[in-house]
Amino acid sequence: MGFPGTWMTESETLVYRVVPKCACSTIGQIMYYADHGQFFDGDIHDSTNGLHKWAQDHSQPLIQNRVKAGNAYTFTCVRNPYTRILSSFFDKICGIQRNGKRYRGNLVPLLIQKYGIEVGGHDGKQEFDQIQSFRRFLLFARDTIRWRRPMDPDIHWSAMSGHISTFIVNGGRYDNIFWTETFNEGMQSVLDHVETNHPVDLGAIPRFNESEGHGPKRAHPIEDYFDDLSMHLVYEIYKKDFQLFKYDFENPKNKFPTQQIDIQEIHAKLNE
Repeated sequence: MGFPGTWMTESETLVYRVVPKCACSTIGQIMYYADHGQFFDGDIHDSTNGLHKWAQDHSQPLIQNRVKAGNAYTFTCVRNPYTRILSSFFDKICGIQRNGKRYRGNLVPLLIQKYGIEVGGHDGKQEFDQIQSFRRFLLFARDTIRWRRPMDPDIHWSAMSGHISTFIVNGGRYDNIFWTETFNEGMQSVLDHVETNHPVDLGAIPRFNESEGHGPKRAHPIEDYFDDLSMHLVYEIYKKDFQLFKYDFENPKNKFPTQQIDIQEIHAKLNE
């Protein structure tokens, strides 16, 4: 199976397991800059050179060799499950994508028909009941993850632990897992372990939020979207994410973790 979702600098010093909706655009651009002294012109997900990716055939043996040898600094980044699923809803379900179309073609019409959600009209800019629609989307997300219907789960709302575990199960090992909520501190802890071709000043790096502006603005505080039933659904879907990455399930308002990540525990639990 190899290492799907894995990126590596061309200098082969950094290996990153991508987790969607967890600052992956910014991390990819930082890796690109560290090698080349400039950012990729466009969405880093569209790059076909300047950064090794498992999706590129020529990159696979290079990534495989580094991961198996364990001599590149390897990391990933995680995010509070409450804010991650909410971000997925506004970006992927309500938003118009880079190509000017809805995400995954018939996905949104399916959700409107089967789950009764609203998305702000054809352009995502009209007012609608965000809380009601999000809670209905949560039912859909749970159905895809629990029963794989009406479709397989999407990478943007499938559990972070699932993405991260494929790397471990196939023989990889993480040196560092940090939180988007303390991004600069976490990314700096990665950069401190490698020599880069070009110095990276995290304070001066823009945030490459490629999903920003795709959809409507969130109209309410995060906690307003999650009633008791919604919290139950989120925990059903992301129980392992809350436990392994130390986020506060009891309080959606608290986006910060409550204790340090135990990387040994993650390797043990995700390799079972």
